[in-house]
Order: sequence, then structure tokens, then C-alpha cells
Amino acid sequence: MSFLIAAPASGSGKTTVTLGLLRALAQDGIALRGAKSGPDYIDPRFHEAACSQPCLNLDAWAMSPDRITSLAAGSPLIIEGAMGLFDGAPPDGKGACADLARQLSLPVVLVVDASRMAQSIAPIVKGFASHDPAVEIAGVILNKVGSDRHARMLCDALAPTNIPVIGCIPRDPSLIQPSRHLGLVQAQERPDLEAFLSRAADTMRANLDFQLLPDLISIGSPQTRPAIAPPAQSIAIAQDAAFAFVYPHLLADWQAAGATITTFSPLADEAVPQVDLIYLPGGYPELHAGQLAANATFIKSLRYAAQTSDIYGECGGYMTLGETLTDAQGLSHRMAGLLPLKTSFATRKLHLGYRSIQSKTGPFQGRWKAHEFHYATTIAAKGDPLFTAQDATGADLPDMGLIQGRVSGSFAHIIDQA
Repeated sequence: MSFLIAAPASGSGKTTVTLGLLRALAQDGIALRGAKSGPDYIDPRFHEAACSQPCLNLDAWAMSPDRITSLAAGSPLIIEGAMGLFDGAPPDGKGACADLARQLSLPVVLVVDASRMAQSIAPIVKGFASHDPAVEIAGVILNKVGSDRHARMLCDALAPTNIPVIGCIPRDPSLIQPSRHLGLVQAQERPDLEAFLSRAADTMRANLDFQLLPDLISIGSPQTRPAIAPPAQSIAIAQDAAFAFVYPHLLADWQAAGATITTFSPLADEAVPQVDLIYLPGGYPELHAGQLAANATFIKSLRYAAQTSDIYGECGGYMTLGETLTDAQGLSHRMAGLLPLKTSFATRKLHLGYRSIQSKTGPFQGRWKAHEFHYATTIAAKGDPLFTAQDATGADLPDMGLIQGRVSGSFAHIIDQA
């Protein structure tokens, strides 16, 4: 049995609890993996650091049931939910972590921010437990508790519900993680990561009753899963602090089909390898725009490669392929100039949501399920669009992305074939 850590709302402490449990249980010699519900590139890298095992994404909106089942099979999982337990895409909440709980028959551990409540904790927890009989609340963790007296008050209020209180975690500012506009600061950027994970594990050991956690046993044997054909036979992927947003299940599919994958670092000014496809994934190029613009070896080799190789940019990679990128301070930086595109962070606007996209050209032809999440604004874009697009409700959206010769890209993060 695996289990899912969820909450009534974002900001309740799911990530810290998940990381603390993963590290503590790994220290105890328990073989387990972390997983993240929904589209997220940042939390999974923390999961991997906590338990030294690959972390996967399970997306109940974008992935087929067969893919989810096959990815989840194997060693036990602790799955970290996204947003609130029943929060998903419009119009009906599809893709919520509750969908994973139903599909995989997972018990749910509910993390509740109790910092500003007392007896009201009972109707909140009871309401979540009774909302859907197919979603089992196996226990509750009370987070950000102010004192022993506060903890007793909360536990007394919950006693009539017969829902186990797994533990009460006191308020601890040292467990607050630094963040930026797209979420947490990336794991590889945290020099204090090991100390943080150790402290989180110690906190869970001191305040939770591990005997009340759902049993951790395998949820089935790995199965043959639907496979995505590689977009090319040899693929070079940009990989560093500016370009880090790649879904492991895509790479696994491509490699299983025989594709050769290499990596290179634009931030280290490495030349682009000679391959069939160069893939610039998303990340934080806006934080490194000046350095990228000055890295002549990378930029010149990328421009040269466009003559003989396909080049694809996704979100941050798409911006890097454009003419200019204006950072948050209003400074404009010259990028690769391979697409007629200018983007800016000086005027920020949130673009967020699932996307159904389709293309008849470029390396990702056909229909795809994708996700868009960025604050960059398109200042200018001209030329041929890459994708037609719809939102999660099926409503038509403006065409997405650009294609010019062998170079293409868009703001959409591809997750799975539709």
C-alpha cells in the first residue's frame, strides 16, 4: 500500500511533511519512492534528494489511467498532492489528487494548517472525510500548532470524529522553504538542503506516530505502459539551473525506444552537441539572461546547429530561442534570435492551466496533453504558429508557439499524448 499526502488548501505544509517522511523512512532502510500529483518540476527533485530514489509525476488530467497505473507500480510511493485534495481543472475538478486516490485505491493522510483554529478543526476534517466515500482519509496531521495546550484542544475536538490524529507539528520558521515566482527555489540551488531534510525528518520523528501511517507495501508489479515515440533518434537536452524542467517519464520512453540522450549546459557555455534534435526545456532563463547572452560558444553553436538539426524550446527554452528576453529589472538581453519572438518579465502576467494542443509540423506532431505556467509576457511574435490549443474545458485558445525552418517552440509543457 502507498498513500497520498493531501490538504484542504495550498500552503498547509504538504511538501515539508512529505520530505520529512521520505527522509525518515529512508533512514530506517525502507525502500520507497516519492511522487507528485499533477504538473510540477520542482518538488520531485526535493523528493529524490530526500530518499535517493527517482521521483515521478502522476497527472490524473493529462495522463491516461494505464500510464498512471504502470508508473505507480513497484516499490511503495508517498505521493504529494497539489493544491487542495479535491481541487482540479475546470469545470469539474478533473486531475485533482483525489482522482489518484480513487484510481489507485490510495488512503489519504490529510495535512491541516491548524495555526488559526481550535474546535473548528473537527467539521473541516469530518467534511473532507465524508465528502466522497471513495476517498479514504486514513488520518490527519495537524501542522503549525502553537503549543501543547493548542494541540490538546485540537485533538479533543477531533476525538468524536474517530479519525486518527497521526501527530501535531509545532510552528517552526526554520522549516519554511524559500520560493520564487514559479514555486520553491530548486533543490540544486539549496546549499543547506541536506541540513533542511535532516531537520524535517527529525521533526516528523519527534511529532508523528509512524505506527498510524498507512502500511507501506508494493502496489503491484510494473507493467508495460503506453510509450511515446522519441521525437528524434539522437537528442541533446540542455540541463542546468536555467533549464531543468524535464519530465522523467518522457525521457524513459524515448530511451526505451532506442533514442540516445545526451545533456549539455548553456550556463557553462558548452557547445551544442551534434545530434538530430536539440531540446531546450523550461526553467529559469530569466534569472540568468545576462550570462546566457554572453555565452558566445553556446549561442553560436546553437545558431550553427539550426542549419542541420531540429531545435525545440519549451517555455524558458522557447524564450531563449527568441530575439530578446527582458528581465524583471527591465534590462533587455539578446537571445539566440532563431525565432521572431520577444518576451519580458518586466511586465508580468500569470498564464496557468492545462492545454490540449495539436500540431502537424515540428518534432511533436499530433495531439498532446500539456500544461502552461509562466509569468512571461510576449512582447512581439510573428510567423507561423506551432500548435492549435484548447483549455481544460475544451474552449478554443489562440494558437501557441512558433515554427521557423527547423526551429520551433511554445510555452506549453508537454506531458503525454492525447
